[in-house]
Amino acid sequence: MTTLYQDTLIEVTDQEVVFHRYYFPFGSAKYVPWNQIESVQVRPPSFFGGSWRLWGSGDFLRTWFPQDFARPSRDRIFIASLRGSFVRIGFTVEDSQKVASILKERGLLHDALSA
Repeated sequence: MTTLYQDTLIEVTDQEVVFHRYYFPFGSAKYVPWNQIESVQVRPPSFFGGSWRLWGSGDFLRTWFPQDFARPSRDRIFIASLRGSFVRIGFTVEDSQKVASILKERGLLHDALSA
């Protein structure tokens, strides 16, 4: 397994995406294989878009955000839609341009903000 990107919030490998501090209250990671991700939207940070959702549900259990206490200062919010699942994963990263580039290469990125 080759790591394509890693920071304190996420690890992107050639096989999966690992969301650190995903599960509440213990903060264990969630491992999502690439073939389980249907698409990823990129949104500008906003109050209603999840920028202040530090950990947990952003919209009544549809979008779950892993812990990131610095989320209000991030420049982009990513929303991953999973195949066959109602639940989405909202996440932020330390280098959004790098992650957007990886997602774009995989054909998963939609509504990119200058990716």
